[in-house]
Amino acid sequence: MIIEPDTAGLLRAAARDNAEWCDAVVRGHGPAGAFAPEAWTSASRTPPLYPDAVTLAPGASASALVAAVDTGGPGCSVKDSFADLDLSGDGFEVLLEARWIHRPAAAPAPAAGSRLEWSAVTGSAGLAQWEAAWGGAEGTGLFHPALPGRGVTFLAGRAGGRILAGAVAHRGSGAVVGLSNLFAHEDADAADADAAWAGALTAIAARRPDLPVVGYESGDGLDAAVRAGFTPIGPLRVWLHTGA
Repeated sequence: MIIEPDTAGLLRAAARDNAEWCDAVVRGHGPAGAFAPEAWTSASRTPPLYPDAVTLAPGASASALVAAVDTGGPGCSVKDSFADLDLSGDGFEVLLEARWIHRPAAAPAPAAGSRLEWSAVTGSAGLAQWEAAWGGAEGTGLFHPALPGRGVTFLAGRAGGRILAGAVAHRGSGAVVGLSNLFAHEDADAADADAAWAGALTAIAARRPDLPVVGYESGDGLDAAVRAGFTPIGPLRVWLHTGA
């Protein structure tokens, strides 16, 4: 696959930002991961839902990547940012196929279409409330209380004081904002996926209107991102070690 130069740069920026976000989460639980030109890797097992490696450039060495992570226990995973690895011979199988997405800087945010009020989460109690609403892992405690304010903003969309939607905005070393962990409680009248995308993008634009927004999605999440003005720019895969 031939990648246009501007898209190639965006893909690298998106992968790097995501790796830095993963590293920030991992550092809340133990030793930080290691950055090398081809990949970010963690020698010890990472927290639930977070990969043990993220490739940063096309053509990364599969053997070097596998040697740098812990495959001795269950759950080891690799984010293949350019969907160009074959880890099947090393006991991995494909867990997820997704697409990197990009939204230009200063693009108008879509209409919110809901009564949610968006703000940044502050304090350990606020973070615990956000994490409980997100519900992406068992219980709370996945995200260290020191994360907010270190290039990381947990955004919450509230109605009646209750968090019904949210997202994470990450500003790392690159000239992009990474948007991840977006959720909406669609059983609530005030929240749905489109409202969550609109609210999160409006909140990000208020803070960094000069930077493009990147992330990755699949399935219905990808469809919602496209409706919110994102363009898919490249494939990625997540590999899970099964030992087979």
